[in-house]
Amino acid sequence: MNLPAPAASRTLTCRAVLFDMDGTLVDSTAVVEQVWGEFAGRYGLDIAEILRTSHGIQAADTVRRFAPAGADVVALTEELGAMERVRTAGIVAVPGAAALLRSLPAEAVALVTSADRVLAEIRMDAAGLAMPAAAVTAEMVSRGKPHPEGYLTAAGLLGVEPADAVVFEDAPAGIAAGVAAGIRTVAVGPNTGPLPDGVLHIPDYRAVTAAVETDAAGKRVISFRL
Repeated sequence: MNLPAPAASRTLTCRAVLFDMDGTLVDSTAVVEQVWGEFAGRYGLDIAEILRTSHGIQAADTVRRFAPAGADVVALTEELGAMERVRTAGIVAVPGAAALLRSLPAEAVALVTSADRVLAEIRMDAAGLAMPAAAVTAEMVSRGKPHPEGYLTAAGLLGVEPADAVVFEDAPAGIAAGVAAGIRTVAVGPNTGPLPDGVLHIPDYRAVTAAVETDAAGKRVISFRL
């Protein structure tokens, strides 16, 4: 295992790009900490532990883990979701994310998020980012991150093999999902935790560029300079 380090200039080539949302494209930290803080306060839970383990995980899985015995997990999850959907103050794009997305072919990009579709659209809009046409949201998978189902589903939607895609992720659970899917994974930001061997790290997208070309077979190739 290796700790995140500043990236030297490196190049990755692929045919499709799969992005997580919260922490990867959208900085929603203020809202997330506020909502989970209220949940923790209600039940006398350790908010630091909730935040440490919930990042990148579907809300239902976190509620199931921390809610008191006998609690209605479905109702609590829906309540927290309703709170998140009306709170957008402080949500911004991760630096450089908007410019990078604009530089990529729309048909080669997918979003893979532990949020549901409604919340994903709200947060992307609040951050000033266009919602990709291809998106795998919480209600579309039977197993959330760190299981690779979401990323494998997204690769299928874009018509590429896992080896021909690149994942951008910020949370340990999401990074594990990308690696388990057999997709080259780039960790983004300060909250990645120790990284598996082979996972590159970038602080944000301000130094990342993408060039789009066509290979000898007439297929699209995206080259990232990290």
